[in-house]
Order: sequence, then C-alpha cells, then structure tokens
Amino acid sequence: MTTPGAPAAGRGARGDLFDPDCPTRQLLDRVGTKWTSMAVKTLADAAPDEVRFAELRRRMPGISQKMLSVTLRSLTRDGLVARRVEPTVPPRVHYRLTGLGLSLEAALAGLRTWAEEHMAEIDRANEADDRVDGA
Repeated sequence: MTTPGAPAAGRGARGDLFDPDCPTRQLLDRVGTKWTSMAVKTLADAAPDEVRFAELRRRMPGISQKMLSVTLRSLTRDGLVARRVEPTVPPRVHYRLTGLGLSLEAALAGLRTWAEEHMAEIDRANEADDRVDGA
C-alpha cells in the first residue's frame, strides 16, 4: 500500500532531481524547451478554440515546420494537446490544449512572471561577470 502523495513503487523520490525517475526531472525533460513553452502559451491564448498548424507556425516566429511538428507530436503524446484531423485534401489539422495542458500553462505563467521580474538582474550579473573575465 502506498501513502497518498508518495511516489509509486519503483519511481524516484519526489524532488530528487538527480534521480532520472524524479517527476520534476521528467517534466523538465519533456516541456523545458522554449518551443514547448511557446506552443503551450499560444494554444492557451486561443483556448478554448482550436488552432490550425499553419496558424500556430505564424504565431510562433522562428520555429521551423519540422520543430513545430515534433513539439506538437510530443505534447499530444503526453496528453497536453488534442489533435483533430479533418479528412479533406489536403487534411486540415487542428490543435487545442487539453485540461492537463491548461493546468501546465498556469505553471508556465508563473515561470514567465518570475523571468519578467528577474531577467534584468540575471543580465546584470552576466555583464559583471563578463567584465571580470575580460579584465
């Protein structure tokens, strides 16, 4: 019998980022890229509506067709994004966040807020370090 909130048998200890089975580490491995975060944000902005592939690409400057496809495939596989295909020629493919994906967007929004509040500080620290290294 497991304790509520405890990791399942054979799973890493909660919060042990050095354990490959740690849930946090697994999540970061899956969604820790800029493209994943941007796709989730873009789909969240459109929720509850669906967004077609080409429109997603237009809304995500700099992403290649292949990278968007890989990102959406991963998000769909993880149950964060739902995919709907219209049987037309060519097929029209639509994407939307699932409830699970919307809950991830809330967490990512907190990370964006933190970044907006602290990136200037981090940039200043980098500049100071560059001056010391260059001296």
